[in-house]
Amino acid sequence: MPSSPRRIPYPGAIRINVQGAFIVDDEPSRPPSSVGLRTADINGNGKNTHNRDIVLPYHTADVSHIAVDIGGSLAKLVYFTRDGDSIGGRLNFTMFETENVEDLFAFMSKLISAKRQSISEGSEETDVTSTEKKKVYIMATGGGAYKFYDRMRKELDVEICREDEMECLIVGLDFFITEIPTEVFTYSEQNPMSFVEAKADIYPYLLVNIGSGVSMIMVSGPRQFKRIGGSSLGGGTLWGLLSLLTGAKSFDEMLDMAAKGDNTNVDMLVGDIYGADYGRIGLKSSTIASSFGKVFKKRLESADGVQISDQTGNRIELYGTTHENEVDVDMPRPARFRAEDISRSLLYAVSNNIGQIAYLQAQRYNLEHIYFGGSFIRGHPQTMNTLSYAIKFWSNSEKKAYFLRHEGYLGAVGAFLKRQPTGWGRRNSMEEKRESTI
Repeated sequence: MPSSPRRIPYPGAIRINVQGAFIVDDEPSRPPSSVGLRTADINGNGKNTHNRDIVLPYHTADVSHIAVDIGGSLAKLVYFTRDGDSIGGRLNFTMFETENVEDLFAFMSKLISAKRQSISEGSEETDVTSTEKKKVYIMATGGGAYKFYDRMRKELDVEICREDEMECLIVGLDFFITEIPTEVFTYSEQNPMSFVEAKADIYPYLLVNIGSGVSMIMVSGPRQFKRIGGSSLGGGTLWGLLSLLTGAKSFDEMLDMAAKGDNTNVDMLVGDIYGADYGRIGLKSSTIASSFGKVFKKRLESADGVQISDQTGNRIELYGTTHENEVDVDMPRPARFRAEDISRSLLYAVSNNIGQIAYLQAQRYNLEHIYFGGSFIRGHPQTMNTLSYAIKFWSNSEKKAYFLRHEGYLGAVGAFLKRQPTGWGRRNSMEEKRESTI
């Protein structure tokens, strides 16, 4: 007897057929979708450079909603489209900076109009009334779901369903962990992306969601969670400080600069203090002893006219000097250190802090598996390596750090999955449980 299609296991959630689901890695061309919109067609500030569509080749039912997670810095959007002439479709992912919320609403308006037209052309759900077929819903989560609620209703002319942010994060993460192949991975410099098989037995675990700030959530079962800690030092901190200290105009530009930087020109290392490793307590000479620890000394040296070079012998660019009773008005960066070096140093400082707090929370609650999510990570190697190393170092390799390819979309996907369209069956009835058995 053939196995039944796999569907997401959340009560009251939409029934998505995830059989054969896969993440699109490289896609030179894409068939037009039934809504007439593709992520590549976005005008404005929408971006899809760090995430890939998820193809659902056997999902045939109509989807009457769009999900959005509006945070303090970024708004993340998830929506479903048909895949050309095939029977299935795909989940699309894109994001906007929250300060450009008008671009987000303009894009959502296009999606809504096209989706209404698509839904009205026909649906396989024959028990849905024609009126309901034409309805499009917005599933909204994050602080912006409340901040922009009235504006969304007015400008988009749709029903807005607001969902709890923390619950959406957990629903989204559980979906990725259990249902999507090649989504979850571990990171190391030797093996940058070691995929973890999707599995059903995932609890308990710790979710460290890094957005503008940081939330740490202990998850003990489906929709059973507790926020056990967090930090105000998150992505917004990095973004804010680097916007003051460098000329970067976007978070992606800051991460690009960090990738090119050398933090040893800015940070004080164990080797700068001891001249070698401090083996007795397990510290390598390359370990950061003090973030930005060299800045003050180098500023003094530059004030005395001393030329400063990095470890490769290249002279560090220093503009102007500061003398007694003089006001230095031409130094937007401290002593004019390279923006790339400042970016890498601050990225390490924020990431190290998050990694150590995450370990302490996992240790306190005896949690072995730690998942890092949120738009702060962006698949950035230095960030993932720092977080992974911190967990491995402090736990003596007893705990593991996990990352996701759609790390910034947990909340949006969770909100997407929570929509229960009219006429669609609910999960977890006895009949549904038997149907979903593989």
